[in-house]
This record gives sequence, C-alpha cells and structure tokens, in this order.
Amino acid sequence: MAEVNVNWVQQKTFVGTDSTNHSVVISSKDDGVGMKPSELVLVALGSCTAYDVVNILEKKRANLQHVRVTVSGEQAETAPWAFLKMHIHYVVTGSNLRDEDVAKAIELSESKYCSVAATLRQSVDITYDFEIVETALSPAAV
Repeated sequence: MAEVNVNWVQQKTFVGTDSTNHSVVISSKDDGVGMKPSELVLVALGSCTAYDVVNILEKKRANLQHVRVTVSGEQAETAPWAFLKMHIHYVVTGSNLRDEDVAKAIELSESKYCSVAATLRQSVDITYDFEIVETALSPAAV
C-alpha cells in the first residue's frame, strides 16, 4: 500500500513527502511558493507515462535523447472543479526514432502500465498525441 504525508507549513503552504522520503512544496496560486494541488494530478499523469515511455524505448534500444511531456487539463466550471478531460502531448527527441515504436510505447503506457492513467481514466477523458524531433547521432554512437 502506498502512503504519503502532507504537512502544513504556514498560511496555505504544505510539504508532501512520498514513501521514499522525497518532497514537493504545495501551495495556492496566491502563495506562489509551490505547486497547485490540482496540477499535481497533471504532473502525476505526465511523470507516470513519461517514465513508462522512456523505459519501453530504452528496452527497444532507441537512440533517445530527451522526452518532454505536456499535460493539459480541462476542469468543470463549478466546485469541486473536477477534471473532465486531459490531453498528453509527447515530444520525443533522438536519432532514427520510429513512429511505430514511439506510438507503441505510449499505447502500452496508457493501456497497461501507468497506474495514474488507469485510475483517472474511470472519470476523465484522456487523449494524447506525439511528435518526434530528429537529431543527428553523436560521433561516439556511430
């Protein structure tokens, strides 16, 4: 069972600590010293799927140099402002990357491995797209 702790620091600022003792500062947009709690959900989805995609592409021995995931979320206009839709945009950078490998890695993350997506999918419409940025192989890799 996963367990985290959230401790109130001051005003509307908190520190969340995970089971491996890593922390993140959380606050309201007005306090401006930490992440907004609702956006942590987007960060959780983005980081969960990014981890999977990198792991899968590395196992395929892809010449991966960088992965950036941008997650946008559409929320209801009234309290409790639940997320209705989320969109994940992947930018995968490397050399000789194949569309089908990137698409398969994303699909596996979405359908099989990402626990955050599996949890959210029950109430949120999650869509995604990707782009590949081609770079030259470094001389050491040739």
